[in-house]
Amino acid sequence: MIFLKPKYKNLFLVLMVSFSSWSFSQNDKAERKILKAVDKYSESAIELIKKSVNINSGTMNFEGVQEVGGLFKKELDKLGFETKLTNGEAYGRAGHLIAKRKGRKGPKFLLIGHLDTVFELGSPLQEYTMQNDSIMKGPGVADMKGGDVIIILAMQALNDAGLLDEMSIEIVMTGDEEKSGRPLELSKKDLIDAAKRSDIALGFENGDNNPKTIVVSRRGSTDWVLKVTGNPAHSSQIFTEDIGVGAIYETSRILNEFYLQLAKENDLTFNPGFIIGGTTLKPDEDGTGGHAIGKTNVVSQETIVRGDLRAVSLNQLTKAKEIMKKIVSENYPKTKAELTFSSGGYPPLSLSEGNTKLLGYYNTVSEDLGFGAVTAVNPRNAGAADISFTSEYVEMAIDGLGLTGGGGDHTINESGNLNTVATQAKITAVLMYRLVNSKL
Repeated sequence: MIFLKPKYKNLFLVLMVSFSSWSFSQNDKAERKILKAVDKYSESAIELIKKSVNINSGTMNFEGVQEVGGLFKKELDKLGFETKLTNGEAYGRAGHLIAKRKGRKGPKFLLIGHLDTVFELGSPLQEYTMQNDSIMKGPGVADMKGGDVIIILAMQALNDAGLLDEMSIEIVMTGDEEKSGRPLELSKKDLIDAAKRSDIALGFENGDNNPKTIVVSRRGSTDWVLKVTGNPAHSSQIFTEDIGVGAIYETSRILNEFYLQLAKENDLTFNPGFIIGGTTLKPDEDGTGGHAIGKTNVVSQETIVRGDLRAVSLNQLTKAKEIMKKIVSENYPKTKAELTFSSGGYPPLSLSEGNTKLLGYYNTVSEDLGFGAVTAVNPRNAGAADISFTSEYVEMAIDGLGLTGGGGDHTINESGNLNTVATQAKITAVLMYRLVNSKL
């Protein structure tokens, strides 16, 4: 259910009437100015993408994240935004870039990007290369420095068209989207506070790398740890009343039941990404590795499994957790199991009436500008992202407005189609212009 702020309680109705009666025309001077300005600044925007991609800003390279933030901050300063780079020491990260403008009318916008990438200083992918005249391969080109630059390009176009002063806009480019700082209450505070002040959130991730789709729903993500113990003994005693089945058999039972009972649930996934088991375990402190000691003739004493759980709504997430806990409690003989879920994690961006309507408005603009129809991304094809933290607070939200048309996200083959930079900026800027100039 969407709870509208009093000032905008008729937002859906007014915008629906406005958009249904708005037919794009070459005689609309403001929109022609926007399109012309995007074309004017597109070449410099692509150069900005290249420059930012060549700055390593892996999440844990704090200096690099701050450098990219400073690069984008300069561009927003030129447009009259009040900007700052925050300090992320309290949550173990580099901090965020925040930019604000107060306008005279219309809904309050929150535009979301992030400065960090998955490509740390040790990655083999450190600089961009052009695969042809339009496809750029590089660290973070799609996820999501291209999207950050699209935000800037759209702002430049609105400014050139004389429209930016009308708008209330907050831009938050986080420094820890790929590896969130802890606690989340601190690392996401600036983003959540901005969402509380906003009516409409636009995210500039790259969605499913298809410019014909937009994200209206994202699955949330949380981590889980399964620890199982059994009675160690000579293997000849397994299945006896005193010894039971051992930790590894119990672990296999649990994982198999997870699959049997939950695998057919739409849009739900639960992935055991790491497992060790044996007589004694030595897991690494960061939870990404470890050692197990055991022999084929010894019944296993311990196992540890780490995984994640992704759900499309809070109700689905709660239900899945309950089923998983029940499965874990029904132990094989002489074994014990404990399942814990992380206290943090990304909430889902639940499908809502507001998000669906905003997609409709975006689609209208895209078709009016000659770029064709845009449909919703299947949430199975959209991972967790920062926009999910706005779901509880804004009336409308969509994501996937960033640089698209490539692939290989989070790998050394990450790429994006530079031809989509201008297209996405044009749709974004015209959409914001139309939303502001509806009679709210």
